[in-house]
Parts: sequence; C-alpha cells; structure tokens
Amino acid sequence: MDLDLVSNILYAMVRCGTPLLLVALGELVCEKAGVLNLGQEGMMLFGAVIGFIVAFSTGSLWLGVLLACLAGMLLAALFALVALGCQANQVATGLALTIFGIGLSAFVGSAWVGKPLTGFEPVAIPVLSAIPLIGHMVFNQDVLVYLSFTLFGVIAWVLLNTRLGLILQAVGENPNAASAMGLPVLRVRTLAVLFGGAMAGMAGAYLSLAYTPMWAENMSAGRGWIALALVVFASWRVWRVLLGAYLFGLASILHLVAQGVGISVPSNLLAMLPYVATIVVLVLLSRDARRTRLYAPVSLGQPWRAGH
Repeated sequence: MDLDLVSNILYAMVRCGTPLLLVALGELVCEKAGVLNLGQEGMMLFGAVIGFIVAFSTGSLWLGVLLACLAGMLLAALFALVALGCQANQVATGLALTIFGIGLSAFVGSAWVGKPLTGFEPVAIPVLSAIPLIGHMVFNQDVLVYLSFTLFGVIAWVLLNTRLGLILQAVGENPNAASAMGLPVLRVRTLAVLFGGAMAGMAGAYLSLAYTPMWAENMSAGRGWIALALVVFASWRVWRVLLGAYLFGLASILHLVAQGVGISVPSNLLAMLPYVATIVVLVLLSRDARRTRLYAPVSLGQPWRAGH
C-alpha cells in the first residue's frame, strides 16, 4: 500500500473511533465513581436525533451539539433518579434506559429521516496538516474530533493528577469510607452519571452532524455497547481507552479497506468485525476474571445509601 492510502486509512480510523472515544470516556468516569450505566446506546441515539433536529431547524451546528449533550444528560438524570435515588438495580435500569432511548429517538425523529444537512467540515491546521502520514490523520479533522482530543487530555489529567480524580476513585472503591471522610457520595455519583450522559449525547451529535450528517433510526449501530466493552478492555485506564477506541475504529473500516485494495472478501463479513472483536475481547477477559476484578472499581454497580 502506498503512503496516501495508509494516510487515508488512519484518517478514517480516527473518524470512526471518535464516537467510541467520547462515549467510553463518559462511561469511564461513571464507572470510576462506582456506577454502571448500560444506557449508552439509548443516550447516544437521543442525542443524535435532538442534535440533528436543532441544527436543521436553527442552522446552528454548535447549538445542535449543545442540545444533544443536554438530551443525553436528561436521560442520564432519569437513570440517576431510578438507580441512585431509588436504589434500583443498575444493570436493569441501564437496559431499560437503552430500550427507552432507542424507541424515543425513533419516535421523535420519524419526520426527519433522510433529510440532508451540511455538517461539520474538516478544518486543516496550517503546516501541521502537511506532515506526512500523521498530518492528515490528526490535523485535518473536523472540530468535534479536535474537541475529542481536548476532552481526552482534560479527563486524563483530572483522573490522574487532581483531587477530583482521587475523589472519584475513593467513591468508586469504598463509598462508606468516602462518606465517613465527608465526601458527598451520591452527589459525586450523580454528577459522574450526568457527565457520562453529556458525553454520550455529544457522541450522538458527532454521528448525525459530522460523521454522516443526517438522521436515521439506530444510526449508532451498537457503538454504545462496543464502548461499554471498550472500558473493560482498557482495564479502566484512560490511555488504553484512547488506543482501544481507535483500534475498534480501524476494525469498523476494514471492509472499505479490503474493497480499496481489491481483496475479494464479502464486505458484509468484514463489516461484522467490530462486533466480533467485541465478543472476542469479552471472552478473553472472562478467562481471567481475577485480573479484571483487580482493576475494576470495587463498588462498581453496587447500590449505596448513606448510613447503610
């Protein structure tokens, strides 16, 4: 393969991996606080449809992104109310939220299917975008991709180098001890859930306003579930989330790469690779459950109430 083809593959890898990165970062923060929210798929789709409708109606893409984040936060607030406030099972609540989000997005967006929209266009950074191989991949993306780079850096810094990161880890590891130290456990967990919802909504907005500027039912195509597996695959480490997101993004475009280089493999078979990779990763992780538990937050998915 020539250099231009490799550069285009890497460029597409970053684009495909961006929604996974956004969702996975939000879920990582949630799980660091001890909350397991399986509703990422529903929040992504609801954010995607709200972002598209707002951008199409107002002509403002950034207003669409903002409202998409708020839409994700709205569903996340519903999850927090049921799972944290009412102490409901987090797994069941997350699954219900996904089903609710899928149905609600289909209902709200039924009149907007297939309508064209001019979305975010790539913005080349002078000089840097001319760097061979890396320049096109990193410095010739749209603004939401650049925003995902920034958010990754901020979240990594907060989790690894700040008091807030220590508070999140304390709440996720031992909420009783954290509460005894005077930390507001439920408030921290609720804010983490809302942040995860905003990130999922932003990922949905990226799909409908940048990746494929249109609205279609179930356009997230299981990316929310892949992101959940990605957090486990990354062993709850923020740098591995970045690497895993782009690896899964590369798997998502292999069928296009095969067509481009003339490999005679059914494209539908290669299009299954991201989901096959997800299953393989989960199977491999389940073979070493002790190692997985070693890195997982101790109180992940467990309900907590002050004084109990």
